[in-house]
Amino acid sequence: MQSRRPWIIGHRGASGYRPEHTRAAYELAFALGADAVEPDIVATKDGVLVLRHENEISGTTDVARRLEFADRHTTKRFGPASMTGWFTEDFTWEELSTLRATERLPGIRQHSTTFDGRSPIMRLDELLRLIGEASERHGRQLGLVAEIKHAAYFDSIGLPLGELVTDALARFPGRLVVESFEETVLGDVRQRGLEAELVYLFEATGTAPDLVMSLGSAAPDYTAQLDDLGALAQRVHGISVDKGRLIKPDARAGVELVDRAHAAGLQVFTWTLRPENKFLTKPFRAGDSAQWGDWRGEYEAIIATGVDGVFADHPDLAIAARDGA
Repeated sequence: MQSRRPWIIGHRGASGYRPEHTRAAYELAFALGADAVEPDIVATKDGVLVLRHENEISGTTDVARRLEFADRHTTKRFGPASMTGWFTEDFTWEELSTLRATERLPGIRQHSTTFDGRSPIMRLDELLRLIGEASERHGRQLGLVAEIKHAAYFDSIGLPLGELVTDALARFPGRLVVESFEETVLGDVRQRGLEAELVYLFEATGTAPDLVMSLGSAAPDYTAQLDDLGALAQRVHGISVDKGRLIKPDARAGVELVDRAHAAGLQVFTWTLRPENKFLTKPFRAGDSAQWGDWRGEYEAIIATGVDGVFADHPDLAIAARDGA
């Protein structure tokens, strides 16, 4: 096993303690010691980049209770996928700014629901300013891992996220990673000259949406793409995998994936470290779904594989596991 000190990345801020993608969540992540934070980036109708888990926002805002926006409820289809709800691309920024954030996992994180309704949706440029202020306040340059969401879909409706994100991040002063479950947009960002580390996200199962659109049934799934890491290393700087690919009955399997990626010249990140039993892998669970199980045991096992970075909803817990505190 390799001896590394992985980057601790606040997943949507400190989203285990505050509603995700809010100023409070990001500020708390840095106060708890996170090295970087990870926003999910989508767009409004008028091309403003905003921070939401998905472009469908009924699960993370109060939009469903806002009668003035009842007529925006709709079903969207893209390729074989469909989703019903309220979508950022159907709102201008002025309209979206009137909504308030809510906890995405209220049944598991009831404590966080006490902060529902206090925070507006954040824009990407607001987060960039926050990182600058926090870097000065904490005396260290803090990083950013920017996830571009649903780029192929947004391209299809005339909102080119690769171009918009490249322009927005062109002058970011710290360590910058851009990631996506779609490699096409990472290539777009690279061709536009953004100085960033590019990381390809791998779902536990399934196939990348951009490949489905371009190749149809011939598209390789995510697992098949992991078979040729050497070729992937010619195009990106790293991979980010579901923690289930690292925590297996055969502990060596996860180490082998990390070692193989490192040998190809790729960094390895993993997601998402969460202490609640609902999210822990089976050997580490103890109690009901909302209780915390043996999170330290799982986190330490993941870190022992030699990963370069971990995404955590509770950055302080990941730091404790990394540093042996």
